Amino acid sequence: MNKHTYLILLLSFTLFSCSKYLDKKPDNLLTEEMIWTTRANAESYLYNVYSHIYNTDGGDFATMGASDESSVSIGTVDVRQMVSGNWSASSGYFYNWGSYYTGIRKTFIFEQNIDKVPAHQLSAELKAQYKAEVLYLRGYFYWMILKQYGPFVKVTDVLSPNEDYNKYPRAPFDECVANINELMDAAAAVLPEEWESSTNLGRPTKGSCWAVKAKAAMLAASPLWNGNPAFANFKNQDNTPLAPLTADPNRWKTAADAAKKLIDGGKYKLFTNLDNGGSTFDPYASVRDVHLTNWNNEIIFAVVGWSRWGWTKCASPGPGGYNMYCATQNLVDAFSMKNGRTIDDPLSGYVETGFSGSGDAARPWAHRQGEWNMYANREARFYANIMYNARPVVPAQNSDDRNYYSSDNNADGQGRAEFYYNGKSGQKSAGSSTITGYLALKRISPSSNIRYDNVSFHGPYILIRYAEILLDYVEALNEYDPSNPDIVKYLDEIRTRAGLPGIGTVYPDAVGDKDKMRAHILRERQVELCFEADRYYTLTRRLLAGLPKYTTIYGLDVNANDNGLGFSFTQFYNRKVYQQRYWDNKMYLFPISQGDIERDRALVQNPGW
Repeated sequence: MNKHTYLILLLSFTLFSCSKYLDKKPDNLLTEEMIWTTRANAESYLYNVYSHIYNTDGGDFATMGASDESSVSIGTVDVRQMVSGNWSASSGYFYNWGSYYTGIRKTFIFEQNIDKVPAHQLSAELKAQYKAEVLYLRGYFYWMILKQYGPFVKVTDVLSPNEDYNKYPRAPFDECVANINELMDAAAAVLPEEWESSTNLGRPTKGSCWAVKAKAAMLAASPLWNGNPAFANFKNQDNTPLAPLTADPNRWKTAADAAKKLIDGGKYKLFTNLDNGGSTFDPYASVRDVHLTNWNNEIIFAVVGWSRWGWTKCASPGPGGYNMYCATQNLVDAFSMKNGRTIDDPLSGYVETGFSGSGDAARPWAHRQGEWNMYANREARFYANIMYNARPVVPAQNSDDRNYYSSDNNADGQGRAEFYYNGKSGQKSAGSSTITGYLALKRISPSSNIRYDNVSFHGPYILIRYAEILLDYVEALNEYDPSNPDIVKYLDEIRTRAGLPGIGTVYPDAVGDKDKMRAHILRERQVELCFEADRYYTLTRRLLAGLPKYTTIYGLDVNANDNGLGFSFTQFYNRKVYQQRYWDNKMYLFPISQGDIERDRALVQNPGW
């Protein structure tokens, strides 16, 4: 049996049994003699452990549909049910608890057996490296559980089928963070600062370990877990508190220090198009191509194997795409003007209505003459991340392909997206249609051609990148030392890469003002990290997700009939409340499945579920 066949068998076994992580037999009893006698089979087992990293085409709840930045056009999908309140502990929506524990269990099996591989098959150095990798993966899986579900059950070994699982309660939150830190420290002691060979892309580094520690510290510092009174009675059956009972502002310093360690390490930088062969700096190419290069120095941790086709197909306009991954007007409004000012600023120059009388000749990737003024003179990140009505379709390669997306009266070789009712991507068209008037554009390569399902991009799906760490650092620093000059310094690095003037130049009154600067930092997170699962977790960890401003979702009037006017039709651009989402504060944490609660009687359910 070759390693590919073996891996398929392992994956099949995992898919069949991941929801029963407490009562399944150890994997190594199935193929024990095979796995640990050859390097190939042992490495296949390791790759199978990696497969438990949440591998997506972008359709997970945090990336698409659960926060105010996006929605999914098909009403029956799980995330639409969640935001409508159709949700219980038995729903099973995005139930990653069991899969992560399956991955954790496999890390122990690998760690305990890898030394059995003969030395002539696998060197002691590689064995040590692989052990460090599974330590990282164990810590990473625990971190993902902590974000989604809160305190986890700390497992220290492979549990036998006859184990008394009722002896395994959840560990207190701070103990969970300490466990993650311990695992990351142990992994970082062995892993390199960077990999010399491209064959190791997707493996963690020291920086990957430090980044997870920084992310865990940010979670611990944020209001959800920093003395949240709603968790006062969140306790194990023996009355052990599972959440910190008092707020500690020093947690923000811990988070800032953890992020600064990564910054000071000097191994990461914000990507620009100059790193990709560009001769002059281009903010649009810089913010777009950080997600479209095979690897770059901004990426801290990424998964190599993911459904690029699925993301491109779901986020692209019809009739080639599915019109499924929709951006909201809430997100569109968050992007700045090109002068760095927000659209509610009287000095921004923002115009809500009417058609633009001219294009932006200095920025050929920006708005064109005849497009709606709402989209004129916006920052580069807007054009890199949002597909809007009348914008030329990406991806399409030539005039014939572009005309495929155009109605007969619009077939001029530009292939502008038609999101209005009678348009090729409108509500009247067959199949799903954009429900907000926008689609996501991030991660979509201009060299692909979705008309023929040709997706040329083969780069990674970024899970953690340097821009996120910079934003973590300035956010944490602002909470306990708002006058620290590093806040402006590193926030401006993000803004400069986006082609914007510095925050102190545009909004000097925010410098040193904790509340005003917090608002700017959170808005920068919203636009810089859109469709990267950050917005959902930022709103939840800061206890903001239930506020009406974040549950009232806006779009455009996609049901207005254009009466044959096409792009000159104005009623389409009227703002409408697309959705009033349901919220209950219990939703700050996902429920643990009732089946797992019954299987482990020591488990307590999350509050409210």
